[in-house]
Amino acid sequence: MDFLYFLFLLFCFLAVVLFLEGAYLFWNAHKGPETTRIQQRLQAASAGGYGTATATLLKERLLSNSQTLQRLLLTVPRIQSLDRLLLQSGMHLLVTHFIAYSFMASLGLMACAAMLGMPAIIVLPCGVIGFFLPYFFVSSAKRKRLLKIERQLTEAIDLMARGLKAGHAFSGAMQMVATDGPEPAAGEFRTTFDEINFGISVQDALMNLATRVPITDLRYFVIAVLIQRESGGNLAELLEKISALIRARLELLGRIRVLSAEGKLSAWILSCLPFAAGLMINIVNPDFLKPLWEDPAGRIMVGVAVTLILIGIYVMSRIIKIRV
Repeated sequence: MDFLYFLFLLFCFLAVVLFLEGAYLFWNAHKGPETTRIQQRLQAASAGGYGTATATLLKERLLSNSQTLQRLLLTVPRIQSLDRLLLQSGMHLLVTHFIAYSFMASLGLMACAAMLGMPAIIVLPCGVIGFFLPYFFVSSAKRKRLLKIERQLTEAIDLMARGLKAGHAFSGAMQMVATDGPEPAAGEFRTTFDEINFGISVQDALMNLATRVPITDLRYFVIAVLIQRESGGNLAELLEKISALIRARLELLGRIRVLSAEGKLSAWILSCLPFAAGLMINIVNPDFLKPLWEDPAGRIMVGVAVTLILIGIYVMSRIIKIRV
């Protein structure tokens, strides 16, 4: 009897250990750090738009972890542009997560507006604004990441030029940037190097790089390299000239940003002042602004005023935006 009891405990112990081991192996195969790293690199490679070698590597996990949602999202027009936006922002989000966050932000902002006692004419626009808040946040992250890559591009090109002078091939120089270059620029060059290793031609891989990173200076680099591969020439010297040109342009752009900082601050103050004043008046004395929501003429005045304010914001944004 004692032998059977101890044998039963031994089998229970082995069952628990094997169950935990199986659960760990299952998690590591689907959500482990190595698997996650490979999926992210394949996602980045599949978002370029050129070539066919990487187009079928990770289609099932490109937009959603669910096969049903994947098939549904693929029927939505321009959904790949949204996925590319998420990848360009550097945020590890699937399209389904982004859409869920958008609906949550919309419902949350509508609930806050309803709790503050605002009328329906304000609650519904709050829901629309909340729905687009994640998009603005992702766009802002994309813009900051692209600006960072733009500042790091000269260092990456200089590193490639030094590698070419040392006798490395073009792919070897790109691997040097992917290994020793600054992030996030090194990550983009690493993706391009991986695409070349996957079998995509150098031309398609560089076009994918220009598509993933829509920076004018990077496009100059890609065009120069492609022309050099067709016509020949000293690629290291060409890259040094491109780096010097980019560095001079960034220096000029920095001076212009300093000179236009006062105008940008004035534009922000003038854009936010009407909305901030209306919000403060509504909090301090809600009855004071009731005619604007309850009277038909007041609603027309509000619509005209908001339209004129938005036109003024657009005009000021175009005035202070200087392209170099």
